[in-house]
Amino acid sequence: MAHRRRVLMVAALLLALGGCSGDPDPVAPTPGTGDTEAIQPPGQSESPETPGPGVTAPGIRLTAVPRADGSFDMVEEVMLLAAVDVLQLQVPTSGEQLPGLMTKTAPRASDLQLLADDQLVPLDVTTVETTRDLPLISAAKKLRLTYRLTGTTVRRTPQRPERAAAALRPLIAPAEPTLPTTVSVSGGLLNAVCPLLPETRCAVGDPPALTIQPDIPVANALVVIQFDLP
Repeated sequence: MAHRRRVLMVAALLLALGGCSGDPDPVAPTPGTGDTEAIQPPGQSESPETPGPGVTAPGIRLTAVPRADGSFDMVEEVMLLAAVDVLQLQVPTSGEQLPGLMTKTAPRASDLQLLADDQLVPLDVTTVETTRDLPLISAAKKLRLTYRLTGTTVRRTPQRPERAAAALRPLIAPAEPTLPTTVSVSGGLLNAVCPLLPETRCAVGDPPALTIQPDIPVANALVVIQFDLP
């Protein structure tokens, strides 16, 4: 009995010491020089792509990411009704014809990269400054273009150097004029006008949640935006 009492007393003492310890709860270690962290690759999202025209149905989805110098990083996802072996490319039209742009622009798409049916297409020329045809190695129906758009932005006033206007349109000019086209701008959008539509104001909602009317026929998908440079 005395031995059993001593064992119970030792066990109680050990429990008391463990419960009264001043050590903090364990925390994850701070990454050091030898540790690595998972970094999301540029241009990728943790969530899957949103389905819709240009991705899972015929149409075009054009995403414009403005940069501080007035240029845009562009992603153009296209799904055609039928496969083609020649693409016609075009840049936004001259600013002298457009409301909201008070001076002539000189749009230019550079650093063009093209995926056709998920295959990288080698390009001899990666700059587009006017309308031109681009032959494909084999006919394709699903396309993805990435490029830098410059020369299309006009700053509004010296007093508000961050306020600007720009013309946007898909680089691809498909033979299907009614192909639904959605243009989106990632941040800073203040207004949008579509001069080729009967109702020219095509902004939806109010800043900062302003968007551009979706599913515009590609033949009319020229958008003049007002926005704040990042």
